[in-house]
Amino acid sequence: MSHASDQMEVFLQPGEFFVGDAGYRVRTLLGSCVSVVLWHPRQRIGSMSHFLLASRGGRSVMELDGKYGQESMWLMLRELTRAGVNTAQCEAKIFGGGNMFPNQTTAASANVGRNNGEAARRMLEGCQIPIVSQSLYGVGHRQVIFDIATGHVWSRQVKPVAADGSDMGQAA
Repeated sequence: MSHASDQMEVFLQPGEFFVGDAGYRVRTLLGSCVSVVLWHPRQRIGSMSHFLLASRGGRSVMELDGKYGQESMWLMLRELTRAGVNTAQCEAKIFGGGNMFPNQTTAASANVGRNNGEAARRMLEGCQIPIVSQSLYGVGHRQVIFDIATGHVWSRQVKPVAADGSDMGQAA
């Protein structure tokens, strides 16, 4: 069994995804973005995405882009398949979709995180990959760490604080 000190750390920026084996831990920070984690329990191979928007909204696609949920899902599934994983045997976890500015959002910006989370659920259902855990929505950003060796994912949500130190998590 791999120990955390033996594992390589990978930090995902928005629009990135990673596929690796038990030798890796993947981390990211999410606001309204969403991460989908796919893990194969027997092979101990997994993948994690960090997408910004559910889809491109009808624009033509020349090359798949991990910024968009639908495309990041296809990229992850393709790379997992190339690694010898039967993706139908994976389990999924979903994180993110937070509201970063609850006191100053327009209806459109408030829905970005929710739209991302709902899109992730629909994509996984369409691929018939069971969702075994999720931490979606709410106020603030999340710190997420995925240990591919064990399949464990740690998520901590942090509420935004105003410049005066007051909690921005309470909507007026």
